[in-house]
Amino acid sequence: MFKQEKYKTYLPFAVFIVLLSSFAMLSNKPTLYIIGDSTVRNTNRPQCGWGEMIGELLDTTKISISNQAMAGRSTRTFIKEKRWERVLSTLKKGDFVIMQFGHNEGSKPDTSRAGYRGVLRGTGDETVSLTWKDSSIEVVHTYGWYLRKFIREAKEKGATPVVCSMIPRNQWTDNKVRLADKDFGKWAKEIAESEGVAFVDLNSITAEKYNAMGLDEVAKLFHKDHTHTNEEGAKINAASVAEGLRLLKNNTLAGYLK
Repeated sequence: MFKQEKYKTYLPFAVFIVLLSSFAMLSNKPTLYIIGDSTVRNTNRPQCGWGEMIGELLDTTKISISNQAMAGRSTRTFIKEKRWERVLSTLKKGDFVIMQFGHNEGSKPDTSRAGYRGVLRGTGDETVSLTWKDSSIEVVHTYGWYLRKFIREAKEKGATPVVCSMIPRNQWTDNKVRLADKDFGKWAKEIAESEGVAFVDLNSITAEKYNAMGLDEVAKLFHKDHTHTNEEGAKINAASVAEGLRLLKNNTLAGYLK
């Protein structure tokens, strides 16, 4: 009788310890932060970004996903609008940051509506100072400078950065998808290599798939324009990200793929 009462006393406590341990494991699991533009997260359905589909390819019982990408943003405006600051406020050791920018950086940086999100081309330390109507001064940097800032500040938090080249647009030359390997894709790779972080050539990986599918079939993956994919297109790009991660050496993020 004494033994039975003793077991009854300890059983709820043991269950509590198991539940507490499980909760601690869940609360301590890493988070994958995704930053980028509308090709990564897009609420204007039927347009859809690949960051919204990547969860289908990851074991979300072991890793959380925080898709912080925002339509219309460039590397410059993602920082200027303090979106990156918000990511840093919760980023912790063991987390991951995947970044994919390039679609909104192309305009000449100035104080016009068109130039609001433009950056200087390349990866150097060149700058241009802009004076806004309220007399505030903004120093605009190169595309590579902004990527370098993301990478270094993520590392300072103990997180693992991964750089992606931008998804290819539905634009063709001689029956081949146009690549971004002469500008933004090239610069993204150069910065990743110089900073010693992982690089996923999303532009080339998806372009190979598009070339195999052909122009007519690829057109079905886009909605209204040559940049924004629908859900099916987003799934293809998410799969390309996963493929790129599997090709990386010594990158633990791939271990969370299904």
